[in-house]
Amino acid sequence: MMNKSNVLGLVLFFMMTLCVQGQSVVGKWKTIDDETGKAKSIVEIYERSGKIYGKIIDILDAEKKKNLCVNCPGDEKNKPVLGLVIIKGLTKDGNEYNAGKILDPTSGKLYKCFLALEGNDKLKVRGYVGVALFGRTQTWNRVK
Repeated sequence: MMNKSNVLGLVLFFMMTLCVQGQSVVGKWKTIDDETGKAKSIVEIYERSGKIYGKIIDILDAEKKKNLCVNCPGDEKNKPVLGLVIIKGLTKDGNEYNAGKILDPTSGKLYKCFLALEGNDKLKVRGYVGVALFGRTQTWNRVK
């Protein structure tokens, strides 16, 4: 038979588990262009083999839905932007995810990347060359 402290302990354990899961970058995110402030796409961030990846699952501008990644390097050259994996191989490091790359499908350039949650529904996405000081940051919004 369970006593009150065991029940309370279980309730707290499940609440903490939910909080930790809620603080994950995994999920769907609306990308916001840092120059125009306009929403551009939906990226689904997922984990595979302990690494974080992000794939474009929707393009919000109907005229750009069929765009190809003409400037992309290697295997991604001339592939549809829709369905492209743009975040590659990030690992969790404290409150950040880093040590991976992000692809800008417009320029075709690969940048070093780090992600950091701001609260539960905002994601700072930074792409940079060399040191993180030299780069651009976008804030993406979680899709509910």
